[in-house]
Amino acid sequence: MTGFARVRKMLAEGELVLSLKSVNHRGLDIHFHLPPELDALESDLRAEIKRGVARGHLQIHISFTRAAEAGATPLNRALLDSYVRAFREAAVLYSLGGQPDLNAALRIPGMLGGAVVEELGESVPQAVLEAAAEAVTALNAAREREGAATARELQQRCQSIGSLVDRMQEIRAGSIPAFQKRLREKLADLLHGAGIDPQRLSQEAAILADRSDISEELVRLRTHAGQLEQMLSGGGEIGKRLDFLLQEMNRESNTILSKTGGLGDIGLTITDLALAAKSEIDKIREQSLNLE
Repeated sequence: MTGFARVRKMLAEGELVLSLKSVNHRGLDIHFHLPPELDALESDLRAEIKRGVARGHLQIHISFTRAAEAGATPLNRALLDSYVRAFREAAVLYSLGGQPDLNAALRIPGMLGGAVVEELGESVPQAVLEAAAEAVTALNAAREREGAATARELQQRCQSIGSLVDRMQEIRAGSIPAFQKRLREKLADLLHGAGIDPQRLSQEAAILADRSDISEELVRLRTHAGQLEQMLSGGGEIGKRLDFLLQEMNRESNTILSKTGGLGDIGLTITDLALAAKSEIDKIREQSLNLE
């Protein structure tokens, strides 16, 4: 599921800003963007995030701006001197004109941080981990709201599959008379008007109906749709279980389609209904990638 959270903390050492962005992903894929002085915290941050997030492609951005010390100049003069010397040396070496751009120089990382960078105190790493925990809580709150809306949509699609199964069962209940009619017409053409034994006709129709029987597949498809609704209502982590259940539902739909070919108008109607069920299953599968 998608989501975004940002936490800002003001410390004695400076300002800390942590942002956490999540987009859909089948597993948990975490990418960090940390300032150099916080690189050592990546392992601890990963463990903190894993405690609250199970799936998603996560981008974690952290910035830390040090507070200027009283009486200290923020300008890194040594770095600026190096920049100016390099500029003029390149101008002479390559016979180029122009003057150093102060605005460009001040945007160089570390130019306004002072010449000496002190190590961070223990309070900063602790604040980073606290900010990460707060961001995960805020992110999950946003993801839960999106997840609830997605679950409602999936439940509606499960109910739609149930309605399609009802319709297929109604059509199947009247299939044997239709099979008898088709057999009678075909045999009449083959026998050129010769008599047809009614008992034999009923037997052949029953055999054809048995070969094309989809009652078990319909029962399993309805059962799986009901299980899916229960999973969505129960909450918790359902992503992997949902994926397995959708595979089973798709398999039942394919079996129904394979058994209804060549059954005339009845078969075409059931085929249309089974294709509609497959469409609902595919839409559920697409949305299931958003669920944990």
